[in-house]
Formats: sequence, C-alpha cells, structure tokens
Amino acid sequence: MKLSASIILFTLVMISSLSYGENSQNHETKKVNSGIESLSPELRDLLQKEMAALQHGMMSIIPAYISGNWGEIEHIAHKMERSYILKKNLTEEQVKELHDSLPESFIKQDQYFHYLSGMLNHAAKNKKAELVGFYFSKLGESCVNCHRQFATHKFPAFTAETSQLKHEH
Repeated sequence: MKLSASIILFTLVMISSLSYGENSQNHETKKVNSGIESLSPELRDLLQKEMAALQHGMMSIIPAYISGNWGEIEHIAHKMERSYILKKNLTEEQVKELHDSLPESFIKQDQYFHYLSGMLNHAAKNKKAELVGFYFSKLGESCVNCHRQFATHKFPAFTAETSQLKHEH
C-alpha cells in the first residue's frame, strides 16, 4: 500500500512540475548567459519540440508504470534515448551555432538524460519495477536540474528557489 501511495504522490508531483512553464520572453532571469536565449529562432524551435516530445514521453510512462506495462515503458524509453530531434534536423551551420552558444554543461546534462533513458529502457526490458521507478525518478531529477540551470526564463519558480537557497544559513 505504501508503494501505491508513493507512486500516486510521485505522479502528482511530476505532473505538476512537468506541466508548469511560462512562455513569457519578458521574464527577467539571472541565467541570461546560459546560451539558450542566444540561439536562433529555428534552433530554439527545434529545442522546444524536443523538450515537448520528452515531456510527452515522461508523462506517458506514468500509466504504463503503474500498470506494469514494461513493453510500453521500454518503447518510450528507447524513443527518449534516441530522440535527437536537434541532431536529426540540423544543418552544419546550426551545429556550429549550438557548439558556440551552448555551455559544455548543457551538453553533458543532455547526454546524461539520454543515458538515463537507456537505463530505464534496460530496466523495463528486464521487468525490474523498482529500477524502473528509480530511473524514472532520476530522469525527472535530470529535467529539474537542467531547467533550474538553463531554463529559468521558462520556469521562473527555479529562479526564486535558487535565490532563497543562497540566503539560507
């Protein structure tokens, strides 16, 4: 019963955190130099499409997980691991723009997310419920860490959270 309550609570937290976002371009942030804001409109559009696809994948895992549909989780995780919308659709000039604009830490976080997706795929393939939950949670943490570091213009709650953390003793 505790596991069911934990899953429901985790689901509610993930739904609220994944669906929250602000599209206002006027929101001031301390992370202006993250590189994301300086991307061309075409690259930003591709990045937004990739993020939307990944969010959809994360949200689709929840009902599959609570029903033990390992095959569906495996399929979703595989798509997430391989979902390089940016990579598939980039011109050579755009690749150069990405490497010039995005910090190495952004690229490493993206690689880590796709690594975790592969691990989720592996756990689902082996029908390991506890590991599926673990890697799903790590994927959520990865999203939060990246948004906190690079997307406070879209998720301003992380800006307030970061400033509060600096003032705690």
